[in-house]
Amino acid sequence: MTDLVAAEPAVLPKANDACWCGSGRKYKRCHRKLEGRVLQGVVSPMRSVPDHIARPPYADTGEYEPWQEDRVKSPEIIEAMRHSGKIASTVLAEAGAMVAPGVTTEEIDIFVHERFIELGAYPSTINYHGYPKACCTSINEVICHGIPDSRPLQDGDICNIDVTGWIGGVHGDTNATFYVGDVDPESKQLVEVTEGAMWKGIEAARAGRPLSDIGRAIEDHVKPYRYGVVKAFVGHGIGEQFHTDIQVLHYYDSRSSVIMRPGMTFTIEPMITLGTINFKIWDDDWTAVTSDGRRTAQFEHTLLVTDDEPEVLTGGEGAVSPVAPWKR
Repeated sequence: MTDLVAAEPAVLPKANDACWCGSGRKYKRCHRKLEGRVLQGVVSPMRSVPDHIARPPYADTGEYEPWQEDRVKSPEIIEAMRHSGKIASTVLAEAGAMVAPGVTTEEIDIFVHERFIELGAYPSTINYHGYPKACCTSINEVICHGIPDSRPLQDGDICNIDVTGWIGGVHGDTNATFYVGDVDPESKQLVEVTEGAMWKGIEAARAGRPLSDIGRAIEDHVKPYRYGVVKAFVGHGIGEQFHTDIQVLHYYDSRSSVIMRPGMTFTIEPMITLGTINFKIWDDDWTAVTSDGRRTAQFEHTLLVTDDEPEVLTGGEGAVSPVAPWKR
């Protein structure tokens, strides 16, 4: 990730003045086009995990050979996933409580890293395909996979925190979008509708029905607001592997015809935008941002399909709605 030469000033220069970043270019030719956008901060080196913490296969190399994991989990795996899900929900709740103007996403990541270890879990994202941090922090126009860095959160931001923990041989994955200080009504509505879309998708996860029901429910909930539903990033099967071969689309596609069965575990994590669903990837090869710079929100739970209502595995103590009790 590119380090910034200087912090953005409180008072921006005029169009033909030298840019504040020290590039030597005029402001209008340099950072003016990024006004209001999230700028990359400095990313610290990957932190280590103590040897006494059991680790997934990719932890040391960043690579692993995926295998064909059973879509329907055994009772033993399901019970282990309840535990990993509870830990993930606890870490997310506590990390969300840190969100405030002036706090850096680096500070949030340090907390997530240390808290997972304290609870006996490996932060699943560390060195997963080389990802350097214990969580993802996606602010404003960042759709997903934002890397925690030195940028302080600013009053009016919205910040998604995505955490996953590996313990007992299985992963628990959850995320939520939080308000930073005084957030404008348009952004608040986006966040609240996005959380509602996730729950509509969860309600549609019924045994005997196709996965496409989930995408239909999400689209139906979002449509009256004329928001965009991101198609490039989807929910996924999860268990002993971080990602299995189940793909959960957040939009309706009749080809998503896999029939849900009791014992299946997967995530539902819609990403909803105020504008376009087109995206760009930063030069860190991870951070996905909306092409038009407009805001986006996301919520995620890991769930289990049952004979009746779906069970939210990341719905343990502390996993209450981030929109109401945790907003500032």
